[in-house]
Amino acid sequence: MKQKKPRLAEPEKEVLALIESLHENSRRLEELTGGEVDTVANRDGQTFMLRHAQDRLRQSEAAKQAAILNALPAHIALLDTHGFITSVNDAWERFPGEDAIQQPGYEIGLNYLEICDKAQGDNAADVHQIARGIRSVLEGTASSFSIKYATHPPGGQSWFLLTVTPLAEDYRSGAVVMHLNITEQRQHAVQHKIMEEALFDEKERAQVTLNSIGDAVLCTDRSGNITYLNAVAENMTGWSYQEAASQPVGKILNILGSKTRQTLPSPPEMEAAQDRTMHLPPHCILIRRDGSELPVEESVAPIHDREGEVTGAVIVVRDVSAVRTMVLQMAHSAHHDSLTGLPNRLLMNDRITQAIALAQRHMKKVGVLFLDLDGFKHINDSLGHPIGDKVLQSIAERLVGCIRAGDTVSRQGGDEFVVLLSEMEQLEDAALAARRMLQAVAEPHSADERNLHVTASIGVSVYPDDGLDAETLIKNADTAMYQAKDNGRQSYQFFKPAMNVRAMERQFIEEELRGAIERDELTLHYQPKIDLKTGAITGAEALIRWTHPTRGSVSPGQFIPVAEACGLILPISAWVLRKACLQARTWLDAGLPVTTMAVNISAIEFREENFLQGLFAILSETGMDPKALELELTESVLMKRAEAAADVLQILRGKGVRIAIDDFGTGYSSLSYLRKFAVDALKIDQSFVRQISAGGDDATIVTAIIGMARNLKLRVIAEGVETIQELNFLQNNQCDEAQGYYFSRPVPAEQFAMLLENRDALGAAGIARPAQQ
Repeated sequence: MKQKKPRLAEPEKEVLALIESLHENSRRLEELTGGEVDTVANRDGQTFMLRHAQDRLRQSEAAKQAAILNALPAHIALLDTHGFITSVNDAWERFPGEDAIQQPGYEIGLNYLEICDKAQGDNAADVHQIARGIRSVLEGTASSFSIKYATHPPGGQSWFLLTVTPLAEDYRSGAVVMHLNITEQRQHAVQHKIMEEALFDEKERAQVTLNSIGDAVLCTDRSGNITYLNAVAENMTGWSYQEAASQPVGKILNILGSKTRQTLPSPPEMEAAQDRTMHLPPHCILIRRDGSELPVEESVAPIHDREGEVTGAVIVVRDVSAVRTMVLQMAHSAHHDSLTGLPNRLLMNDRITQAIALAQRHMKKVGVLFLDLDGFKHINDSLGHPIGDKVLQSIAERLVGCIRAGDTVSRQGGDEFVVLLSEMEQLEDAALAARRMLQAVAEPHSADERNLHVTASIGVSVYPDDGLDAETLIKNADTAMYQAKDNGRQSYQFFKPAMNVRAMERQFIEEELRGAIERDELTLHYQPKIDLKTGAITGAEALIRWTHPTRGSVSPGQFIPVAEACGLILPISAWVLRKACLQARTWLDAGLPVTTMAVNISAIEFREENFLQGLFAILSETGMDPKALELELTESVLMKRAEAAADVLQILRGKGVRIAIDDFGTGYSSLSYLRKFAVDALKIDQSFVRQISAGGDDATIVTAIIGMARNLKLRVIAEGVETIQELNFLQNNQCDEAQGYYFSRPVPAEQFAMLLENRDALGAAGIARPAQQ
């Protein structure tokens, strides 16, 4: 089988060329001395001279051939047609191969093929292949043979190229065997390959990197023509690299100023002028190949050669559409309410300021309406915030429908809205808008297949009468809104300067009340409850008192509504409950039994998520018997969330805590629900008791309440008893208990203890005697 000639290095080509020259010399020698010699020898007896000439020619050619062979940088042996070594060059004797390849035993006259056939050792396979290759050349089945092999002499590994070629074209003159040392060339080739692979890896890495980054990368030559586009650049511009190659960069990157719509300088012009990294002005637009526009940022950097000359440019283009969208969204979020999409407090203040500036120039008025929802907290607490959010969105939409195009509705937070009426002609414009809004809000709101009802209270302030800036106008409208709530809700109220006095008073109370507990300004007074049959003290009602260091006594009617409005009612109520339970425990430990300690529970406290947990924790902490605690709740507290209230009352009843409905008869209770509530007593409101002596409907109501309570097996307690006539009426109608000034005012704990110690002072014999004033 013929061997494929390997690709040869320059030294190999040189050696083979010399071998070809030897072949040519052998052929010429044969032409000169062969065939015709015998004929010439028979002529005129000149045979001796001809043979002598032939010998000298052969010697000359042999000497020349030997000189050539010895000059070659390879280990060469000439073989005859049977594989015997007929000649070697000097390098053959210095051959550094192993035993299997070459030793001094490879001498002239020995059969090279036989030696190779007997080879053993690490290189035996290569040597056997060499023998087969030589035979194929000697037999004429192959024009040549070559193989690369390695040797492992003591000095280290070496690589050789063995080539076998015939001495003559007819393959009848033997063959030339040449071992050429290619170790150095191989090392160079390996290093070259390593460098090529490293360069390829580096180029691959750079290509992957450029295609992986999120920015478009383009390269140009010194003339500004495209030489490279990464994948992002192809997608961004709409041009493929094949289409863009050698095109002017200005054709691929058509950049305009977003405001001027003028074409900006091309990147090569920029970097050529500055010879440094440059950035395009902000707010640029790339006109893509299909004509669509894309907001971009661009930078350009020059490419230098080894001499520092600019040979082109690298252009990086970034798509900033997402960033700009995010910036716009953030700007919108900073000035708008996330739930309703309405302008927020910050934007509304700016709009009011602008409206005031216009009103000054046009001699107009500006109206500011502060709207607060009535009953919205009940929706949030009973149905949850998702339903409450839907109601707020519905209200926002309706309020926007009530105003003109130049006006503004904003959400201040929670259930508060502010409406700006710009360039009003007269005050009636604000009144008309307020009435429209009240009607729109009062219409049912659909949320999750429910029709929900809320109302609103609106306060109105007007520029320039009620303020000259946004802050003042909003504050005064807020003050007027509270007056609208006090007037009965679902109404509007224009601001009046006198309202500021009330607002300032409210603010003062809130600020001072925040530290009242820590400053030990709050105390509890206790009013006794009297058994109307025996005159015995059956219990006490704990009533909070606030003594301000400069103002003195502050009425609960003044500070309790403020505490409820600003959220202070929860810590105050917890303080009252703990203090009352500790006091009851103290009296019991002193041998002064009190059947019950009554504590009022506000609506906010009762609906608080951790109400029960906090209550039972206080009972455990103070060691108070739950059966000695009576909670007083109003009808409105129970009826707003009747089902949930019934569950809470059932849990309290299970623990032994007593329940009394306070101010009974003033609310809108349902008798059907009253039967389901786990309550122990009804307290008749003092407004009914005061009218007993005057006769009429109130006396009839009291009688009816007592009769209903007895039928329901509930205790009846009358509040606010002050006269003997009231007491007699209650006794005659079998009322169970009473409390009021007739028996005792609310007194401090020490004075109440004296009442308990002198329990005969209010005994049956003296029950009709007024208390000492």
